[in-house]
Amino acid sequence: MDFCGVTFDSRLVKPGMLFVALKGEKSDGHDYIPMALEKGAAGIVDGYEELDRVAREYRRSLKATVVGVTGSAGKTTTKELVKAFLSKAGKVHATEGNFNNHIGLPITILNCPKDADFLVLEMGTNHPGEIAHLCDVAEPDCGLVTNVGTAHIEFFETQDGIAREKGTLFARAKGACVASSENGRLGILRELAGDRLVSVDPHPAWLAEALAGVLPGAHNVSNAALAYAVAERFGVTRAQAVAALADFALPGARWRKAEKDGVRFIDDTYNANPDAMIAALDTFAALSVPGRRIAVLGDMFELGPAADELHRRVFDHAAGLGFDAVVAVGERSSRCRCTVSFKTVEDAKAAIGTVVSAGDTVLLKASHSMNLGSLI
Repeated sequence: MDFCGVTFDSRLVKPGMLFVALKGEKSDGHDYIPMALEKGAAGIVDGYEELDRVAREYRRSLKATVVGVTGSAGKTTTKELVKAFLSKAGKVHATEGNFNNHIGLPITILNCPKDADFLVLEMGTNHPGEIAHLCDVAEPDCGLVTNVGTAHIEFFETQDGIAREKGTLFARAKGACVASSENGRLGILRELAGDRLVSVDPHPAWLAEALAGVLPGAHNVSNAALAYAVAERFGVTRAQAVAALADFALPGARWRKAEKDGVRFIDDTYNANPDAMIAALDTFAALSVPGRRIAVLGDMFELGPAADELHRRVFDHAAGLGFDAVVAVGERSSRCRCTVSFKTVEDAKAAIGTVVSAGDTVLLKASHSMNLGSLI
């Protein structure tokens, strides 16, 4: 079947596209099939299993090398870096935003142009078996694991369990499997990758220099080192990678800078887990900024029985970094060590003017569903 794109949103259907009819909790895409056909849909993909089948078949028709990217934190940043670096070696199609689940991944595949040289797929998981499912559809040629942290540990029980879930990408990839030499679960990843494992130094000085002012933080140097390790295998040089960083920018609320009423905000609220929180705090502490430095931190979710302990760990770390104030927002966060706390974002909105003032620089960091960015 010939088609020129795929969507599950009937409002976005254009002539020649495929419409994916999915039944969700709040609506049933089958109800919109007549509308999609009226707008010129070339065909209907009926349900989740059919979506997987069609995407797998289409993936096998592509000439593109498929790169899978997963990890507990930094997936989207690293995916964007892989995309930027590989653009120096050919035409790249990649996951938009973090469209990385059982719906987003097959649709990303189906929207990949036939003439693409590389297809970079972000792979997310919060339950065991999800990476295996995504790999069954994507059949990756190369795999990259950013790190193994505590995100979604509620559903995996241990970090070893998380490592094995993420490492499924290495078990399924046909070629190189890229991970940091400092990954705390490198042994498990090596067990799954075998001699295909590429262990990467996460602190290359040349990349740290190139990223300065573009994407701050040691964690982002590590992300870039992993991304370059992939790109280097396809002929991308250091000079080309540096050139690719010249106009690099991340999508969404990821270290997004804004200013309101003289207060400088760094909005890093796209998502959060303990490891990402600590990395953001360390980066914020290392920034040279005028005025006071204030960290506003909100609740993190899907952390299971260890949630209170992990929140305390983050706030204790923040307390040791010398900020002028640490503000806690949320039920769990407000029970932690801080300068001032608010149970809800609405409470924080009402009183934040008493905490911050013109000339301050404020970091906002929390799980996306907290909507902490609305403080701006």
